[in-house]
Amino acid sequence: MHHQPLTDLDDAVLAGRSSDGDVRAFEVLIRRHTPLLRAYARRTLGSTDELDDVVQETFITAWNQLDTLQDGARVKAWLMRILSRKCIDRIRARRFHDDVTELEVEAPADDAPERVAEARSREEAVETALAELPEAQRRTWVMKEVLEYSYEAIAEELDLPTSTVRGLLSRARKNMIRLMEGWR
Repeated sequence: MHHQPLTDLDDAVLAGRSSDGDVRAFEVLIRRHTPLLRAYARRTLGSTDELDDVVQETFITAWNQLDTLQDGARVKAWLMRILSRKCIDRIRARRFHDDVTELEVEAPADDAPERVAEARSREEAVETALAELPEAQRRTWVMKEVLEYSYEAIAEELDLPTSTVRGLLSRARKNMIRLMEGWR
């Protein structure tokens, strides 16, 4: 009897098999979604040394919580939610707001727009532009624009006053506009 290779199965089937304890099925899900999770973690954390850790932790948590996944077809969204919590925990752990006043005055380097302009795709341009932002600005921008958090939710997650979040975001947006200007 000819079995369909696991890699041909959709997320829902793989998730079902995984929750029955099929580790190989879960490995296929891991391989399938790792690039997206890594890209997201890089964008949120802005550093590479923690990427593998948070992605790995995400899969461990997911494996342990498979029985809480209601809809196997939504594996990707579910994994992203787990990852997003882990990234935010990391951000919280850094407690960067002690020197937030210092961070707020930083602006991207003068040659940064040229670097952004060289990007081949819009995604790449955004990545490059984000990398030029001071850390506090980058985090608030990602939480607002990528994760679609409210100002209040960002303030709460980062333990900052809402006014500070608004200030960081407005500077982040101005910087992003300036950086993206040269990109066509």
